[in-house]
Amino acid sequence: MKKINFALLLFATMILGACGVINENNKGKGVNLFTVQQDKELGAQVAAEIDGNPNQYPLLDSAQYPDIYAYVYKVRDKILNSGKVDFKDEFDWRLRVIHDDSTLNAFCTPGGYIYIYTGILKFLESEDEFAGVLGHEIGHADMRHSTRQMTKMFGIQILLDVLAGDRAALKQVTGALIGLRFSRKHETEADARSVEYLCPTDYNAAGGAGFFEKIEAMGGARQPEFLSTHPDPGDRIDHFHNAAITSGCQGRSDYKTEYEQMIAKLPK
Repeated sequence: MKKINFALLLFATMILGACGVINENNKGKGVNLFTVQQDKELGAQVAAEIDGNPNQYPLLDSAQYPDIYAYVYKVRDKILNSGKVDFKDEFDWRLRVIHDDSTLNAFCTPGGYIYIYTGILKFLESEDEFAGVLGHEIGHADMRHSTRQMTKMFGIQILLDVLAGDRAALKQVTGALIGLRFSRKHETEADARSVEYLCPTDYNAAGGAGFFEKIEAMGGARQPEFLSTHPDPGDRIDHFHNAAITSGCQGRSDYKTEYEQMIAKLPK
């Protein structure tokens, strides 16, 4: 027993000693015991789980809805080409649309696998608002928030098990990633990243505020449950606009007409 504890302690010391290297690869985004490659592998695993569960995640077929996917990928490419996404070339940045009009949400997994519900697409009113939401999700992946939280939640032992090929451990991590809720700090960081990504484009860089402005205008009557653990919508609206002003962002385009044309092609 003492030998096992010593071995784990030695491994922990090695990992912590290597944090400088790991954090260098993580581009200074906090302590993260997972490598960038493991972000990609975990994201692919979660994507496989989602793709294999059409009852819970009814994905729109890209062959049946090519215009929808062409549109969301166009917006994605505009964000990625802003020059501000750190892991632009490392991650896959794959997008999928989930046909569920009752859910006002989008989420990401490690490695840039992003899922957007038709509910939030229909709730938003313009392309810059969608770009703001998409930029927020890209920010979560780019800041490696998921595996940073995995590091806090599971620590060294789960990493050892995953590295050793333990499928049960991998499934545990995958399940946690699908239902992961980010901290208030991570949500604030992703909001700031959204503005940073949109600032070099012709979009209104505070486009992400549009979602929260609509929520506030409704008096919380349709506020998504997940927002109960997030920063106050009013504060987030201010943060979006203040960040855009402070950064001197000049974009004003919203492409509302083009967005409405895309929405009209979504299934009812």
